[in-house]
Amino acid sequence: MTIKQTAGRDQLGNFAPDFANYNDDVLFGENWNNQDIDLKTRCIITVVALMASGMTDSSLEYHLQNAKSNGVTKEEITAVITHVAFYAGWPKAWATFNLAKNIWTD
Repeated sequence: MTIKQTAGRDQLGNFAPDFANYNDDVLFGENWNNQDIDLKTRCIITVVALMASGMTDSSLEYHLQNAKSNGVTKEEITAVITHVAFYAGWPKAWATFNLAKNIWTD
């Protein structure tokens, strides 16, 4: 599966074309398509990085959905969030769980 992203150009292309290029072509184009890490693992790493940095906005929600779409189960994401809570902070875990529970509905 090849990752193709256009959000940078769609949302910022006219305002910040260089940033849009880095987002779409470098971050999601080259980095996300690098085969050294499988896509499911890459999704988990991204969720962990965003959670740990306190980015519990729509970007984390997008990456949680992406993780689910790439095979991360409810059991796996709850274990990941719980594990990271001890290292990154309990409130960050609460915020992440509040997003995740709406994505992994039964």
